[in-house]
Amino acid sequence: MTTSRWSGVGATLRTLLVPTSTRRSPTTMVAIMVVLLLTGLPLGWLGVEDLRGALTYAGRMTGAILVLISVTTLLGAAAVWDHWLRNRIPYSGTAALIGTVAAFLTNAMLLLLTFKDVDSTAYRVLWCLITVGTAWAVFAVWRTSIEIPAPKRVAAAVIVTGVIALANFGYERLYQPYQRGARPVVKMTVGAPVLRQDRKAFAVPIDIKVENQSDVGFYVLGTEFHAMGERVTLSETDRKREQWRQDAKKWEAYQEKHPLSRREIQQPGELVAAQPFVPAGNWIEGGDTFFTQTVVQLPLDTPYDQLAFYASANFARKDRMGLEQMALAGYSWSGSEVPQWLKTKKEVDYVVYRGRVHENNAIATHTRAPRYVTVYWEFGVHGAGLVQSIRRKGEEDHINTESEDRELENRYGIVDVLTGPIERTLWDVKGR
Repeated sequence: MTTSRWSGVGATLRTLLVPTSTRRSPTTMVAIMVVLLLTGLPLGWLGVEDLRGALTYAGRMTGAILVLISVTTLLGAAAVWDHWLRNRIPYSGTAALIGTVAAFLTNAMLLLLTFKDVDSTAYRVLWCLITVGTAWAVFAVWRTSIEIPAPKRVAAAVIVTGVIALANFGYERLYQPYQRGARPVVKMTVGAPVLRQDRKAFAVPIDIKVENQSDVGFYVLGTEFHAMGERVTLSETDRKREQWRQDAKKWEAYQEKHPLSRREIQQPGELVAAQPFVPAGNWIEGGDTFFTQTVVQLPLDTPYDQLAFYASANFARKDRMGLEQMALAGYSWSGSEVPQWLKTKKEVDYVVYRGRVHENNAIATHTRAPRYVTVYWEFGVHGAGLVQSIRRKGEEDHINTESEDRELENRYGIVDVLTGPIERTLWDVKGR
């Protein structure tokens, strides 16, 4: 009895798995052609977009591969029609099988991409259904009588094509976004102070240079330069260890340097000058240099003993994203919205710049919600700086986790550059 039962199961499996020429239902043919058209037409559209507008060579290669797969899939749909109804084209069954296999492998890779990259649940469900449909199409075509000429050569061609597509897919979607290394450099040079003619004030010239020594272009999301005035008095006796500890706590509160000195008694710096030095939204190409000069002016009887100069900039790689022109979005003191995670800083004002981010490939463009980069130039009594965020519209108050921030930085090639402090004593100026 048991043997008979297992024999029946084996016969059923053989019926399902062994190719047979009698299983050619017109309904099956129509379903297979619909699945192949639903795969081939969108892939061709996305591939042409990438060929025209992808930001990298690898992205354009991906577009070419998508176009090739689209053509293969559409030819496979035509071959299915001939294989099912007419059999006038030699090896139409083989062409149908190749078309369905190409559609399945591509949809499977895109399905994996949707779980990492796509915002919409509808897209994930759609690609799941299409992937399942193409898997079924492969099985349905394989079950018909197919004569494969030189099967080893065909198998080798399919394997090589699949490996190339997979390698390019992995490079474009997985490996490349995590490569870092190209980054501009911001340099500052502090010149000699110059006295005003009436000897009541002086100016310190500052040269600021941005160098892009890589072969990658960068968008300038925001820049800022600021100078801090510092009071430094000298103790008549050696300062104790407990005082050093208090100094460390004090500087930690202001997120600046941590000077510990046996005789110097330093107070938190106070902002004396701040300004952007490159307009937000500009760009610097590979190998280019940008140069500007500014001055910091103070009265000769200034209470500060030294000045500390800082410069910082936010950049984004041009091969990772497109950027619409950054525009002034408002001021914190005149009603411009500042996210809750920035409102915790008191006595700080913000100038807000915003621009639309464009993805670097067609698939991401059509499957991800629009992102906006916002740069907040902050300044207050105790310093200045830049804060950038990339969010979907309406999610400005969302607090990213560390991993989310790291993913955004890698995806869009965000680079933060900080130079300073460069300190300059004022004793020689005040002693003139």
